[in-house]
Amino acid sequence: MRLGLLIWFIFINFVAYIVMSDDKRRARQRKERIPEKTLFLLAAIGGALGILLAMNMKRHKTKHASFRIGVPLLLLLNAVLYGYFLT
Repeated sequence: MRLGLLIWFIFINFVAYIVMSDDKRRARQRKERIPEKTLFLLAAIGGALGILLAMNMKRHKTKHASFRIGVPLLLLLNAVLYGYFLT
């Protein structure tokens, strides 16, 4: 169970970081964007750390209050759930 959860944690955060980075690239190129609902879903299912890292490293969605507040709250929820399932 622990190994599976660790693999999930790495995988989902990697995917979340890539998707957030791709949305930033699309924004610069004025192409079709990834819906915010998708970004929040990735954060909710365990990828909040990846989303938060991409937000800060790529400076993407940092002016949106929903992301500035919502993603750290989802990160806290992720930490609680990961902690619960690991103990």
